[in-house]
Amino acid sequence: MSDLFGGPGGDNCLREPLSALFARVAPAWKAVTDAFVATPAGQALVRYVDQRVEQGAVVYPANVFRALELTGPADVRVVIVGQDPYHGPGQAQGLAFSVAEGQKLPPSLRNMLQEVESDIGQPSQCRGDLSAWARQGVLLLNTALTVEDGLPQSHAGRGWEALTDALLAHVAAQPQPIVFMLWGAAAQRKRGLLETTSHPVLTANHPSPLSARRPPEPFIGCRHFSAANALLARLRPGIPPIRW
Repeated sequence: MSDLFGGPGGDNCLREPLSALFARVAPAWKAVTDAFVATPAGQALVRYVDQRVEQGAVVYPANVFRALELTGPADVRVVIVGQDPYHGPGQAQGLAFSVAEGQKLPPSLRNMLQEVESDIGQPSQCRGDLSAWARQGVLLLNTALTVEDGLPQSHAGRGWEALTDALLAHVAAQPQPIVFMLWGAAAQRKRGLLETTSHPVLTANHPSPLSARRPPEPFIGCRHFSAANALLARLRPGIPPIRW
């Protein structure tokens, strides 16, 4: 393998072969990821991502499967679906919408944290890094799990979608009630994975400034954070609310 693994890029760029990361996926998810890697689509994805790094592309994030590391399927209480990782140095950290501490807030995340404060009446406990949400059972899963520096959606359509669909289907098969937050058209296309389940689904426009205030379902004012806690209190009594 090329010595470009560990080469140029920010601290959060991919620095080892994707197959090595798949080998270390959290045990509770590994049946799903192993089944994917065994398919032609999975093998093609691994080859593609590794080849792009060998060719000199800077790929984010370093910890591709951090969402799975922090939130096991049996622990999921809420699912928030994103699109693909942030494409700037130091930003993406393997959780949808989240950035490392000290990074400037991307516009969508800024709108999310403002909505939390407006909705629950106090600031979010998070300042950019949403790991605290993930550790409480909020699965922050992007549809595509890698991206190239400066090129949004550059790894979309390369096979990640098949894996993340399988992961979401695995979550939907869990016995505990789970609240799905589907923001924007891309996330709402995942609703088909939930048709045979009874999990509650909250929908709104994407929190991007381009759509957050537009009809038919503005994200600003959606109050999904308090709604999720109310649903969990009703469907899973005795479980503490999520500290947004």
